[in-house]
Order: sequence, then C-alpha cells, then structure tokens
Amino acid sequence: MNSAVQQYINENKERFLSELLEMLRIPSVSADPGFKDQVAKTADLVAESLIKAGCQKVHIYPTKGHPIVYGEHTIDASLPTVLVYGHYDVQPPDPLELWESPPFEPVIKKTALHPDGAIFARGSCDDKGQMFMHVKAFEAMVSHQSLPCNVKFMIEGEEEIGSSNLGTFCNEYKEMLTCDVVLISDTSVIANDIPSITVGLRGLSYVEVEVIGANKDLHSGVYGGAVANPAQVLCDMIASLKDENKHITIPGFYDDVAEVSSEERTAMNKAPFDRDVYMQSLGIHDTMGESDYTILEQTSIRPTLEVNGIWGGYIGEGAKTVLPAKAFAKISMRLVPNQKSDVITALFKKHFESIAPPGVRVEVRPHHGGEAAVTPSDTPEYKAAAMAMNSSYGKEPIPVRGGGSIPIVALFEKVLNVKTVLMGFGLDSDDIHSPNEHYGLFNFYKGIETIPYFYKYYAELKK
Repeated sequence: MNSAVQQYINENKERFLSELLEMLRIPSVSADPGFKDQVAKTADLVAESLIKAGCQKVHIYPTKGHPIVYGEHTIDASLPTVLVYGHYDVQPPDPLELWESPPFEPVIKKTALHPDGAIFARGSCDDKGQMFMHVKAFEAMVSHQSLPCNVKFMIEGEEEIGSSNLGTFCNEYKEMLTCDVVLISDTSVIANDIPSITVGLRGLSYVEVEVIGANKDLHSGVYGGAVANPAQVLCDMIASLKDENKHITIPGFYDDVAEVSSEERTAMNKAPFDRDVYMQSLGIHDTMGESDYTILEQTSIRPTLEVNGIWGGYIGEGAKTVLPAKAFAKISMRLVPNQKSDVITALFKKHFESIAPPGVRVEVRPHHGGEAAVTPSDTPEYKAAAMAMNSSYGKEPIPVRGGGSIPIVALFEKVLNVKTVLMGFGLDSDDIHSPNEHYGLFNFYKGIETIPYFYKYYAELKK
C-alpha cells in the first residue's frame, strides 16, 4: 500500500471514528415502519459520505421499501471494477433493558477481547462500521490518486429484512452495476490475531406460524382440559420438528443437502477452537447440536431450524388465568448448498399443517429467504483478499464457512455473473443481533488498512 495512503489513514483516524459515531446515532431500523424517516436520513448521510470521499457520481434510488445508495468512481475503463456492497439498516435493538448503554448512543469501552476499545451501539459491526471502512479506505486512496481500480458502491437499507427489493434493482440497473467482483465486509475473522476469509454462507427460509383455537380467550378453569390450548399445541408441534439427535423431522428436508467430503471436514476442524471457552463465553454448560457433527460443522455446513420468537396468551404483570385463542412463533431455517429456500418453505408449510391436531387450525406465513453460496479459493479475487490480509495482519488467512446468511451473494452471481469476496473484520462475539452489539476499534482501523491492499493486489492479478 502507498505509504502516503497509510499516513492519511493514521492522521484521520479520529475523524473517521467521529463520522461513524454520527451514523450510529441514527436508528435506521428497517423492520419497523415507525423508523422509516430515520432510515431515509441514514441513506442521505451515506450518500453525503460517498460524495465527500470522492465519488464522481452519487445517487439515492427509491424502492418500494427503503432506498439504495449508489456511488461510482471511474479512473480507467480498461481497469477492473470492484463493486462494494453494504447495508445501512440495522436490527431492532430489543430487548432494550438488556443494553448496558442506549443502543443509539454509541460509547467506547475496553473489553477483554478489545483492549483498545470497542464501539457499543446497534449497527456498529453489522453493518455500518464495516460498510464505513470501505468508504474511508476509498477516501484515503482517492486523496493521494492511488486508486488502482474503478469502484462502485451499492449500499442498501433492507438487508435486515431480506433485501426484498434488491433483486428488482439489480435486474433493472444491471448495466450500471457491471463489475468484475463484489466486495463485502459483513462477516467476521476467527480472532484478531487469526485472520480468516469466509468462503461459504448458509441460505435462509424464514416463516411465521399461527395456531388458532377458540374464537376468543377462554377461562382456563371453565374450559381448561376440554378445549385445545393453542400455546401448548404450538409448543408440542415445534418440539416434534426435531428428534432426540437434533435431526430435523420434516420429510424431504435433507434430500438436497450437499454432503461435505471427509477431507474438507478434517480441514475445517483444524481452525482454532476451544469448546470450553466457547461455552464459557456464552454462559452455558453444554451444547445441543446435531449429533455426529462438531460445533464448527453444526454452525456452517449443516442446515438448522430455530425458533426466533414465540408468544401468545397473557404475558403481563401478575396472573390472568386464560386459555389463549391464538399462539404465534417466528421460525428460521438456515440452509446449505443445493437446498432451495422456496422448496424448504413449501416442505415446512406442508408438514406443519399436517401435524396440527383437529382442535386447532394453523397458518404458515413465509417471510423471506435466500440461497446458500460457496465461493472458490483459487480465483484472483480470493487470492487478492488473502494477500491483503497477509500484508496487514502478517499472517495467511484461513478460509472458513460462515453460519449466517447473506442472500444477495447468490443474487449477484445469478444477475451480475460475478463472484463475491467476503472479507469481514468483526468477531463472532460482537453480539451483532443481540443487546450490546459492539465493534472493536482495532477491527475498524484494520479493515481500513487492509482494503487498499485488496485493490492493489487485485489490479495486479487482473493484468
């Protein structure tokens, strides 16, 4: 990397941090219509940041939901083009009472894993902090005329609710988005001293279920024991979705699962992992994953079914002896290569409706989904990312499969016909969807330092 670029980064660290904190103060919760104006305000700030960083063209594109911010900077049409994808929307902060500081009032605190300090705020790691690294790295390169590639930015505001309008946008503006590679920082490294690059992601099928009993809440003394209780029925139905080995019981669920070779399983289990430290960090005494697979395998190459929320009946203060008329649950299924989200959603719906007892009726409402993706590690794109991390960390990164889902990776490959590099800098312990989400200052600055190396090596490998 150009020494002048590194000097620019060093001299502007405090400003970079201050600008990120300003963005984190805006509650851009895409899932809640009550925050629509705040999401739009964040889009405006992202656009302003791209303009100040040096983009030649910046535009905010409205969608049926929240807007997409686009920016570009072309230096030579003969050079490769990198499309940076990120998102400015965030998860809801609930439950608020579990936050040690307000979720949209960022504070910096030192922790055992972040001795240099970490930014505690919703969106600090997922994905405002990681997205903003790219803006600042771009700014540093432009400031010294050392940008070796053309750059495009596509920063959306609906990732946390399934990117439902991104496919339409990509198809409509396919020519504008033409690129050689998509670069995303929305993943993690194994540890701050063990760099890694994500080479695989799971897909997703997300549904909401409703179990309906009587036409109103009933007195549990007068009717209890005779009328079906939707809350209890829902619990029984959910419990039946896994057997004693934590194997999902939905017929056909595993039919298309891509089996991973024993060689790859052996290789992935060489990644540093301490089960006792893992449990201690989570405050648990044991794990409950699918038998015959290690924790690293359970959280990456195997599909899952998890209850994300469940409610029904009276949950207020004190007691109210009712037999609820309805009960609800939100359920997500993480999928692996070859599983298709629409097929799994249909299988779930058919099975869940079939196991409902006669005393209730069931409704299954699909929310959103996405496909799994695996990226090769023998391409110029991956090699450039590995060389970049090696340059900044002083260590060769380990290729890993992630357990989360970024459905747009498969979308980009289908629509734009390009591969994606997942070069993230967070830690799995950063509580990205939980109270007290945080992002280390080391990680934030390390990302800004590493990204220019990627451009340098990618331009060289593409010659």
